[in-house]
Amino acid sequence: MTARIYKPAKTAMQSGQAKTNRWALDYDPEMPRTVEPLMGWTSSADMKQQVRLFFDTCEEAVAYCERYGIAYRVIEPKEKTAKRVSYSDNFKYSRKETWTH
Repeated sequence: MTARIYKPAKTAMQSGQAKTNRWALDYDPEMPRTVEPLMGWTSSADMKQQVRLFFDTCEEAVAYCERYGIAYRVIEPKEKTAKRVSYSDNFKYSRKETWTH
C-alpha cells in the first residue's frame, strides 16, 4: 500500500488557477483492472483506487501518511515553462520573424 503525493495539473477545460494549489494523495493500484465479460466495463477489486484526499500543503499530506504508517512518495510539480505574450506582440514593428499570412 504505497501512496503518492502530488500537485494535480489543471484540466484542459480550465484556464484559471483555481484548485491547482492543493496537494492530492492517492494510492497506487495493488491489483490490475479487469474487463467484465458481460458488459465490457473495466472493474477492479481494489477499493483504495477510489480514495483521493486533498491537503493544503505537501507537509500536511506527509504528516498524514506518517501518522497512519502509510508508505508514500512525493512527486514534485514541474515548473511552468509557458511564456506569456500579448496578442499585440504579433503586430510590433520590432518583430524579428517575418509575417507569415
